[in-house]
Amino acid sequence: MSTEFLSDRINSLSTSQTLAMAAKARELKSQGVDIISLSLGEPDFNTPDFIKEAAIQAIKDNYSKYPPVEGYAELREAISKKFKRDNNLDYTPNQIVVSTGAKQALYNVAQVMINEGDEVVIPAPYWVSYAEIVKMSGGIPVEVATTIEADFKITPAQLEAAITPKTKMVWFCSPCNPSGSVYSQKEFEAIAEVLERYPNIFVLSDEIYEHINFTDKHCSIGTIGHLINRTITVNGIAKAFAMTGYRIGYIGAPEFIAKACTKMQGQVTSGANSIAQRATITAVEADPSVLKEMVTAFKNRRDLVVKMLQDIPGMKVNVPEGAFYVFPDVSSYFGKTFQGVTINNADDLSLYLLDKAHVATVTGAAFGNPACIRMSYATSEEQLIEAFNRIKKALQE
Repeated sequence: MSTEFLSDRINSLSTSQTLAMAAKARELKSQGVDIISLSLGEPDFNTPDFIKEAAIQAIKDNYSKYPPVEGYAELREAISKKFKRDNNLDYTPNQIVVSTGAKQALYNVAQVMINEGDEVVIPAPYWVSYAEIVKMSGGIPVEVATTIEADFKITPAQLEAAITPKTKMVWFCSPCNPSGSVYSQKEFEAIAEVLERYPNIFVLSDEIYEHINFTDKHCSIGTIGHLINRTITVNGIAKAFAMTGYRIGYIGAPEFIAKACTKMQGQVTSGANSIAQRATITAVEADPSVLKEMVTAFKNRRDLVVKMLQDIPGMKVNVPEGAFYVFPDVSSYFGKTFQGVTINNADDLSLYLLDKAHVATVTGAAFGNPACIRMSYATSEEQLIEAFNRIKKALQE
């Protein structure tokens, strides 16, 4: 059977490169190869015990029936309070929808907001699924390239230049996957000034990494001016609380958008996992100070990794201010050859490092920047030291 029987939609869709690289790494591991994976964005910490206990209690309390499509009322109330406490955002429980991960939340929003031919401005580099989700929804991703010198952040002038009469939305991610960039209050204020001139453009703000922030100050763009009336804030518990497998994400949005997302979700997955939702109540009610130890560990690893990258000739790296990724420019290696293999681009370099150094990374092309590769430091310092020693050795050859 051939792919000609499949829909044009699926045939035109790119495979997630992060998941593809993780699968390759797993395959090599199963063959006995000692692979160090720096490809997946998954904390190596365990879910805190007090949250696990809440999940166990939910099982004992028989939370085994269908939950409401938009999420349990108690959870949406807790998220509403969390938005106010951590972000100074005013979203009522009616403006909140709980989904099966932040990825589904993003997809819901795209599906209910974007018409065929609508343009969505996405600063590059961006998370791998943004452009594909926009395309699946009939929209056109308008990628705006940023530079390593500007810490991979879009300027107000670049944003203004990208806006056309077809622009429907702008998508931001801060702290950013893959670059670790964090927009300051001042930077978002300058961007908001541009958006004030275009009242029909909506903003999607992906804040899944908000707590893994080394600047001590997270800014939500929805707090600026009148943007709350057209900002959809996406968040979840996967990264900060090491709950990737619980699959819970959520949005705060103008009520008409929240209702539309509930309608959409009702026809696709219905409500998110009931046990995970009950555990999430405990997570979002917790004081963020419980995460201090984990955030400190990530900051120490960031410092270690940046230093090791700076010691590798030809690697160009900035200092990321959040999340748990580095995104070095590796273009100085393009055109070089080793044992008959020529490195033409970041894809080739990523595969070379997997084959030669047995370290899994992800090509920057998947994130809209073909000059870079993404490396996650969500693993132990011991593993990171070994990985970067291998990388250095392989690149010296």
